[in-house]
Amino acid sequence: MIINFWGNLPALLRYPFRGLHRVEYELSRQASVKDIVESFGIPHTEVGRLTSNGRDISFSWPGAGADSLDVYPFCPPVDVLTPTLLRPESLAGITFAVDVNVGKLASLLRLAGFDTFYQNYIADPALIEVAGREQRIVLSRDKGLLKRKELVFGYLVREIYPEKQLTEVVHLFGLKELMQPFSRCMRCNGLLQVVAKEQISDRLEPLTKKYYNFFQQCRHCRQIYWPGSHRDKLLSLLSKCHTQNLDTAQ
Repeated sequence: MIINFWGNLPALLRYPFRGLHRVEYELSRQASVKDIVESFGIPHTEVGRLTSNGRDISFSWPGAGADSLDVYPFCPPVDVLTPTLLRPESLAGITFAVDVNVGKLASLLRLAGFDTFYQNYIADPALIEVAGREQRIVLSRDKGLLKRKELVFGYLVREIYPEKQLTEVVHLFGLKELMQPFSRCMRCNGLLQVVAKEQISDRLEPLTKKYYNFFQQCRHCRQIYWPGSHRDKLLSLLSKCHTQNLDTAQ
């Protein structure tokens, strides 16, 4: 069997295949194309389309029935709301579950207004269970986690720095127009609501009480937010997501 890896997928191949676009594969056992692709190091969550001999196929297609296999990545913007041959059950909305290895990304996604589950030290099976139950996209830098068969929607984050990771995710899923900055609690993911200064004045530091009059409070954990000097910095970060595009499909 000849396997062609397209777009940015060759960079994910395990050694000694890394960087190769075309690989010869000898099928020595009965296996699905999903098993074959993942044996080369690519999580199934990174595959946007599969074709065999020019025909679109599913992950369960038997490898023995293919003379050639073409493996394509996702092309931004990725639509997770529409059923496909590889993922017949689509998501109802765009929400995330973030692995601990990209934990700071969770805070930035919440800052941008996206419903994002995150817990320190959560075990992989528990994270996958939450993602499945709540229909969330798992974000991680762990290939092993993203290869778990229970996982349907996930993404292997390439960037190292959290700010670039945010831009990467926003670009991939086409989220620029869906951002609602400062609508969620960066601590617990709860929704924020405007609160009168008089209601929380006993919790404010003297200088905060003196210079600020607009406040929001998390409906869940009761954390208080106000437009301090950090707000402009955070808005600048989010604006970069509108102007920078990462070519995740190449």
